[in-house]
Amino acid sequence: MVYKQFVLRNIRRTPYQALAALMVMFLTFLVISVFLIVAVGSQEILTFYEGKPQAIAFFKDGTTDKDVQAIENALTLTGKITKFKYVSKEEALQIYRDRNKNNPLLLELVTANILPASLEINTKTPEDLKDIATIVQKEPVVEEVVFPEDVVASLTSATHLIRLVGGTVVAFLVIFSTLIILMIIGFKIRIKRDEIETMRLLGASNWFIRIPYILEGLAYASGGAFLGWGLSFLVLWYFQPIMSQSLGEVSQVIFPISWIFIGGLLGVELAVAAFVGLLGSYAAVRRYLHI
Repeated sequence: MVYKQFVLRNIRRTPYQALAALMVMFLTFLVISVFLIVAVGSQEILTFYEGKPQAIAFFKDGTTDKDVQAIENALTLTGKITKFKYVSKEEALQIYRDRNKNNPLLLELVTANILPASLEINTKTPEDLKDIATIVQKEPVVEEVVFPEDVVASLTSATHLIRLVGGTVVAFLVIFSTLIILMIIGFKIRIKRDEIETMRLLGASNWFIRIPYILEGLAYASGGAFLGWGLSFLVLWYFQPIMSQSLGEVSQVIFPISWIFIGGLLGVELAVAAFVGLLGSYAAVRRYLHI
């Protein structure tokens, strides 16, 4: 309780410095929140596309189960396959009907006989798609191989770029925020030298003098983290309907956002805030409070 009174008094006596520190912390953790949300979201989207059939081999009429099994065995030996799914003509017709159920004109003349059977192939990594497609295309019973190599590769590159750029920006802001805490706490220590000297003469211990400044730095960082986290999810909640409509079927892997993720993100940010606040304020105490 005594330390709380000291912290509140220090904040009230220098409100502009306190506001500046809180604003810097707020912007820092707002960026961290946005980066983590985008990073997790992009990873979920990439996982969604990687989990879909990555290559589809369409068979010629007359292909037998033995031919399909031979292809599966050959591909399994490459060690690059995670799973297969054979789609018969009848199953292909059912899929076609489900996708075009709102357009009866497209269903009238389509029968199972005109649709090819196919083999859906999932590879371990997007980089394996081209090699697998090359192998399958050489099979005489295969009519065509379709694989979205560019889409998955682009998503992979985008995810890596987000992590690199976002991680760099976050690291810079964390360092910058720590320095801001150090400078503001150091400034407050310098302008209160007489008060600190009086406390020492009255018998106050070194840590009794230091702890209020350390807690003040922790308060700035924690407050900024909470505000940044809250605003990021408020904005995300507001734009969720628009994003859901724009992303289409991909939105189902992102929305609704799990409360576990929301709570976990707050926990991560508060942990980072504790590190920034404690490190910056403790460095200021060690640098400017010579006791």
